[in-house]
Amino acid sequence: MLDKQGIAKRIAKEIKDGYYVNLGIGIPTLVANYIPDDMDVVLQSENGLLGMGPFPFEGEEDADTINAGKQTITMLPGSATFDSAMSFGMIRAKKVNLTILGAMEVSENGDIANWKIPGKMVKGMGGAMDLVASAENIIVAMQHVNRAGESKLLPKCTLPLTGVSCVKKIVTEMAVLDVLPGGGFRLLERAPGVSVEEIKNVTAGKLIVEGDIPEMAI
Repeated sequence: MLDKQGIAKRIAKEIKDGYYVNLGIGIPTLVANYIPDDMDVVLQSENGLLGMGPFPFEGEEDADTINAGKQTITMLPGSATFDSAMSFGMIRAKKVNLTILGAMEVSENGDIANWKIPGKMVKGMGGAMDLVASAENIIVAMQHVNRAGESKLLPKCTLPLTGVSCVKKIVTEMAVLDVLPGGGFRLLERAPGVSVEEIKNVTAGKLIVEGDIPEMAI
């Protein structure tokens, strides 16, 4: 199975030259470390930064330069900072080509729950509401199961929703899956050493398997 870095590496393969990409909190922030040097990609952080680079090396951090998750980051040549009103103007105007988010649950029709667990501390929905409402291409980076070993890919989300029918693709430590327009998770790839049967056993939502499923190329 993949670790968090492996999930980020696989998602980086979904980014195309010329894309403007928003990275959510958690695993998505790691994607910045795996974008090829010869690819022209602009990373947007919702707290007001365009042109985000990889994480800094230890000792080179600038406490004033952070992403939406309060992690220290680097800025590439030509990057720009601005207020959150302009940042969300870009998001709402659909200027971002790809949004990569973490999730607690995803339903088989593309609903996403990624901001609140009832009875636990809630930091607020943040920019996720705007991102899921405005983005035309959302990839979710998540663990396939929760800490209790229960599937996070469900027929219907049990946690409060962030957005409805918005997720297009999911990458977990076990698999790459498309969310089909009519509902269901179509299995595209499996992690090295992971069988289709293992993926079936931990996917509560409708799983569609067509033909031979290749291993991921990381």
